[in-house]
Amino acid sequence: MRESRVIALAGVLQACRLVREVSTHGRADPAHIQASLASVFRIDADSVAAVFGGLSGVRMGLETLLAQFEGRERDLMLTRLVVSTLRLERQLMRRPKTVRELRQGIENIQRQVDHLGIGHDAVQARLAEVYVATLSQLRPRVIVHGNPMHLSNPRLVEQIRALLLAAVRSAVLWRQVGGSQWRLLLRRREYAMLARGLLSRNMLDHG
Repeated sequence: MRESRVIALAGVLQACRLVREVSTHGRADPAHIQASLASVFRIDADSVAAVFGGLSGVRMGLETLLAQFEGRERDLMLTRLVVSTLRLERQLMRRPKTVRELRQGIENIQRQVDHLGIGHDAVQARLAEVYVATLSQLRPRVIVHGNPMHLSNPRLVEQIRALLLAAVRSAVLWRQVGGSQWRLLLRRREYAMLARGLLSRNMLDHG
């Protein structure tokens, strides 16, 4: 269960880091984007790792967790984005009607995913629409900072919203396996140790 919490939290960190990269640089690694977005559609996966297609699908998130928890130069904007995402998840779970609308919206996109693939712009546009119709209606809203040029690009804004949806998906998963903000504050060293072990296991599996 402890490893499951770390994997789910890494999913939040990964999606939020991808949001930061897209908003700041206008691009992010396509494989990592696809792994995060695919997690949105794996509602009934057999395990937390399976939500991301295995540990390799959340490797970036585990590395980010280590950097944020143990690194000397932490990304404070990323930390704020993660905290905002966790707060948004709390607001979402207090509104069963919005949860139902969100799930229905995701299920309606599944056929398009099967036909076009998770990385297609049209799929990301649909995910962004679902985000706007549901999660962006809740308060407090998640505020994304970055390069104004990228934040005024409609395609990149859609990708950012789709990734925020993935971040909330991981936040819901984190809560489902017993994650909480007080646990996060008290067990940072333990989470970092577990993340390092998971990264080593992933390297052995793919080495």
